[in-house]
Amino acid sequence: MKTTTAFKATIGLDWADQKHDLWIRPADSQKDEHRALQQTPEALHSWVAQMRQRFQNGPIAIAVETSRGPVISALMAYDFIVLFPVNPKALKDYRAAFAVSGAKDDRTDAQLLEEFVRLHQDKLRAFHPDDELTRKLARLTENRRNLVDQRTALVNQLHSILKTYYPLAEMLLGSEMTTPMAADFLARWPELATLQAAKAQTIREFLYKHNSRSEKKIQERLDVIKNAQPLTTDRALIEPASAMVLALTGMLKALHKSIAQFDQAIEQAMDKHPDAPIFRSLPGAGPAMAPRLLVAFGTQRDRFDSAEDVAQLYGIAPVVVQSGNSRTVHMRHRCPKFGRQTFHENACCAAKSEPWARSYYLRQRQRHEDKYHQACRALAYKLIRIYFACWKNRTKYDGQIYLNALSKNASPLAALLNKNTLGE
Repeated sequence: MKTTTAFKATIGLDWADQKHDLWIRPADSQKDEHRALQQTPEALHSWVAQMRQRFQNGPIAIAVETSRGPVISALMAYDFIVLFPVNPKALKDYRAAFAVSGAKDDRTDAQLLEEFVRLHQDKLRAFHPDDELTRKLARLTENRRNLVDQRTALVNQLHSILKTYYPLAEMLLGSEMTTPMAADFLARWPELATLQAAKAQTIREFLYKHNSRSEKKIQERLDVIKNAQPLTTDRALIEPASAMVLALTGMLKALHKSIAQFDQAIEQAMDKHPDAPIFRSLPGAGPAMAPRLLVAFGTQRDRFDSAEDVAQLYGIAPVVVQSGNSRTVHMRHRCPKFGRQTFHENACCAAKSEPWARSYYLRQRQRHEDKYHQACRALAYKLIRIYFACWKNRTKYDGQIYLNALSKNASPLAALLNKNTLGE
């Protein structure tokens, strides 16, 4: 929540990998001070101890351009320090007002940060970190997503290489290329010749081991393998390509294992979290999405005053720019990308699992000329209002309650939902 505390000092902190620039303004003095700290825990904690003694344990405000990182984690441990994250774009615009040329340096940024928090404290929101378990979930879910993105990049490389010499693998594994089975299959049979040399029983046992046990599907695969013709017999192409496939599958195996470990750690953390039942009840929120939604809202119930605050922070709410007769609407690009991705992907999942969400999604597809992403964002915007109420009131989602509210208010969505239901 916003604050106008009487601070003993206001400080701007511009942190970097090698050193930190600090601009300090004591409340009882008009004289500014500049100081540079080395990037070491000892230097940082020693400086904090000096500030505690100098200002007699009174509150001090520190403005920074980020709400994450080792420096923030270190400063969070001190109860007399109040952190104010400043949006980098806000600081850039503030800097441009005094340096039209665009010139900048770390010392000047620290000075501007201090001035920003001293003069515009009422416009800023003090940083109140979530509890340890929620912050742990935040790091786990984001790191897991990074590993999934790396896996996707490797799979895309596999698709590209297989098309050049081994299209049969593409046909057999196409939709399952992101699974451990595909990596094991290609590691064992990296080219058509090795696959056709294998006994039918060996392939059958391999498929059984990887839970592909439909006799009809197994026989179809065996027939396709037996009758397949090589795309090329040029060893100058096959050998380097199969070597690359083996390299990629080796990396994929490691990623599969790591992602599974992250999934287990996330599940264990969710089992301990008091808000887990709320977010597990939300539409489209499975094992991957529920913890991400929980992290997006956090545990500080006064962090957001309304659902609109949530939608604006994560770039789901449209941005309207109006001047005179000119009016444009666009998407906010400078926002927490992982959070926006979370709400966007959850909307896609909700449209598949929740009938009213699917009806709303299809309606938006028609309104936006069949544009998939706009329809997902529109649904996410609606879902955020429901999620906000569940989060704020600490209640589980109940789809029937929402459907009753739609009917009671004679919502067009209720009529559309009834029409779709009757059509089925």
